[in-house]
Amino acid sequence: MNLKPLPIGVDNFEKLITRDYYYIDKTLLIKDLLDNKADVNLFTRPRRFGKTLNMSMLQYYFEKREENNAYLFENLNIMKAGEEYISHMGQYPVINLSLKSAKQPNFELAFKCMKEEITNEFRRHEYILKSDKLNNEKEQYLRIVKGDDEDGLYITSLKFLSQCLEKYHNKKVIILIDEYDVPLENAFFEDFYDKMIAFIRSLFESALKTNSSLEFSVITGCLRISRESIFTGLNNLNIVSILNDRYTEHFGFTDGEVKKILKDYKLEEKYDVIKEWYNGYIFGSTNVYNPWSVVKYVYDLLPNINAFPTSYWANTSSNSIVKSLIEKADSVTKKEIELLIEGKTIEKRVHEDITYDEVYDSMENLWNFMFFTGYFKKVGERMDEEDNHYITLKIPNKEVKYIFKNKILKWFHDKVKVKDLSKLYTAIFNKDVETFQKELNVMLRQTISFNDAYENFYHGFTLGVLANMHDFLVKSNREAGDGRSDIFIKSLSIFEPCVILELKVCDKPKDIFKKCDEALAQIDAKNYEEELKEEGYENIIKYGISFYRKDCVIKVK
Repeated sequence: MNLKPLPIGVDNFEKLITRDYYYIDKTLLIKDLLDNKADVNLFTRPRRFGKTLNMSMLQYYFEKREENNAYLFENLNIMKAGEEYISHMGQYPVINLSLKSAKQPNFELAFKCMKEEITNEFRRHEYILKSDKLNNEKEQYLRIVKGDDEDGLYITSLKFLSQCLEKYHNKKVIILIDEYDVPLENAFFEDFYDKMIAFIRSLFESALKTNSSLEFSVITGCLRISRESIFTGLNNLNIVSILNDRYTEHFGFTDGEVKKILKDYKLEEKYDVIKEWYNGYIFGSTNVYNPWSVVKYVYDLLPNINAFPTSYWANTSSNSIVKSLIEKADSVTKKEIELLIEGKTIEKRVHEDITYDEVYDSMENLWNFMFFTGYFKKVGERMDEEDNHYITLKIPNKEVKYIFKNKILKWFHDKVKVKDLSKLYTAIFNKDVETFQKELNVMLRQTISFNDAYENFYHGFTLGVLANMHDFLVKSNREAGDGRSDIFIKSLSIFEPCVILELKVCDKPKDIFKKCDEALAQIDAKNYEEELKEEGYENIIKYGISFYRKDCVIKVK
């Protein structure tokens, strides 16, 4: 049996079906939208959870075209849902707008990109100009088609286009807006937020609030922006966030869908690994997998059944928000991050209507932002006496934990780069154990540790501290003698001292001195200095270092 190709990065529904890519059927989203009958639907989900593909699917289902699109939905779930839903296929003019291209360094470029998106949608519907029904609208329509520079034209452009389409088709219009919050997030980081939010507010108000030509609208993004900042006065707005119990199975993969993928590709043995790495999201009360990462890992497994899982989701964004959390963390927040990485939970007050310009106003806002954009899952919730909503947060899976660990180590290494560590380095070569231990403990207490990694964390931490020893060669885990020493510090001259460091980690505080002695003894027992002596080094300093949480003990020989 020939396996269907996996749709890596394919977010056009027609392409996915006609080229016979593997598809997890999400067409019952159509049924739910028709059943719930909301005028404006805002879906917020983390990035790479299938939002754009679903929007494309909605366009191909509802849009009135010369060619019949029914073949695209053959044997899919919506075709089994009943005539009351099938009767809506191909019946509506559709405006489909993506705002992701507005990620630009200044407002002028971002606005230009959005104007181009709007212009392209006008061009896509240019066929309506052949009709005598639009004689009064043709001049304004053509100005937008030609990319007129008058900015005011574009503020009401979606409303104008929907009025033209209704006049031509004698049918109200469906408006799809994908990644609505990309221009806002970008504008905040690039410092033109006020200008961007003013334009988006005006665009949405005319298209969604005062538009009698609107049948219904679907908007997608990662974050709900407060009603006051964009959706002012939009009383017909139905917000579906990850806390909502509606539409939960339509974005991301359910457990049953993941099992089906693995069965179809004969990879059932990888179920536990995939669950550990990519499961754990909870939308409403439904357990959901990251679809992007599942598909990417299955793709990597096909030529190599032993391929290791990795954090595919980390590569789809800068994860700058994690960096911001770490950089702004006080001692309490650092402790909370450590608890999360250890697999424990923390509780935070939740509010869904933050704006991008408020994200950094408080740590609470930052936690909320990270929850709604996919870095945490909800494992519990409660309401207090004052009606404040609290949720219990946990890191959802190994993939997200990997992002945290990498960002923490990078943050630490960046911090070390600008710190004067000459006192610590001098102490190492002078066998000044007291100063070495004191300085290393100061560094330990400033960083965020992840104790589930034990020796890996402390090994990376120590290497980070030594990273600025530019006149020396710092080597990690080199084969030496009968085993592997943890870290070598080699002088470029054989007449200068060399250093061997052996690290141990304790489970109990009482073992910290004993483990330090063991580390020192291991250097001799396993003959780690043999290689250095063969190279001509005679002055070899040996350090045993033992760690327990935020403390270390050092001994020298």
